[in-house]
Amino acid sequence: MPIKPIRYAFATLLLTALGVTSGNAQNTPRAPLPPLPAPLAVPKPGPANDAPYAPLPILPGGVVVPLYPPGSPLLKAERVREAEQYNMSQAVPGRINSIVNIHNPSIEVHTVDRGLNTGAAVILVAGGGHNTLNVGSESADFVSFFYNYGVNTIILRNRLRKDGYDVQKDAVNDAQQAVRLVRAYAREWGIDPNKIGIMGFSAGAELAAPAAVLFEDFDKKNSDPGDPLAGISSRPDFVGIIYPGPTPFARNRTAPPIPRNVPPAFLVCGGSGDRVHAVWAIEYFNAMLGINVPNVEMHIYGNGRHPGDALPDGSRMTGGLTDRNDTPFGTWQYRYIEWFRDLGFLQKPGVETKAAKDIAAFVSAPAR
Repeated sequence: MPIKPIRYAFATLLLTALGVTSGNAQNTPRAPLPPLPAPLAVPKPGPANDAPYAPLPILPGGVVVPLYPPGSPLLKAERVREAEQYNMSQAVPGRINSIVNIHNPSIEVHTVDRGLNTGAAVILVAGGGHNTLNVGSESADFVSFFYNYGVNTIILRNRLRKDGYDVQKDAVNDAQQAVRLVRAYAREWGIDPNKIGIMGFSAGAELAAPAAVLFEDFDKKNSDPGDPLAGISSRPDFVGIIYPGPTPFARNRTAPPIPRNVPPAFLVCGGSGDRVHAVWAIEYFNAMLGINVPNVEMHIYGNGRHPGDALPDGSRMTGGLTDRNDTPFGTWQYRYIEWFRDLGFLQKPGVETKAAKDIAAFVSAPAR
């Protein structure tokens, strides 16, 4: 018999035997599997009591600091004791998707190891339409991402319109106060006080953008000698404006004057698939470009929609760091790191950044 037919016959017999064996193994009676253990270390809000609510960290190791001292007139005394409410993922145990009922706003600080530390710090302001604070995809996910680049991360829990607050007065105040608070404790946290910035997503960008241009007025209003943060600047050293809501330069608003030392900005949005938010991004970019502000960069992606928008396959667009169906829009965070590195924010602490040098040159030059 030829060799090939023998090999073929042997292979057929082997496969048949394996199939029978496999089938028999699947049908053999066996003891039931033991039940799976319950998820561990699932975060829960802190208890409500007679004292102002004490926010708990949403990630291990977070240092949580309230933005305002107890009894501050900026807080609602009748609500400051209420506990926050967590909206948990139904598929991923322990993952907080969003938070509501925030009446004692705070920052949660996550520092990096000394050997990696650049001294840079990013304050993250999540979106959610001012109805929820989407801290999962637009805050918590960034802690490990930025850690790899030696960047410290701060999660802002700001007050929401849904809970009865004015976005322009209360929530923007929270963002500006967060910058001052991080700068006040910069030395304790190993942060360079000249490398503190803010990044806002969607509704969160409605806080980050004003913080980048209205800091002078905020600092004047909060200069009382009795304020422990008096004299500490709320000016961010950089700003990220990610698929933004309306900025101070939206066409239906009265544009504020732009300070000469306005920080460099990085803007990202989908294009025609997220047209409304793209227009808001372009309005901010054009305002900066109009006076020749240095180091302002914008990426408008041809294939991109707003987080939560329906997609043709029946799913919904995701946000934050997610891959976005393998489209270029899903890589925007690496374009941000390139911009960040180019401006000198990834150097060691204490080294003057290119951003600072360019701003100083811009301030000293005659206005166009």
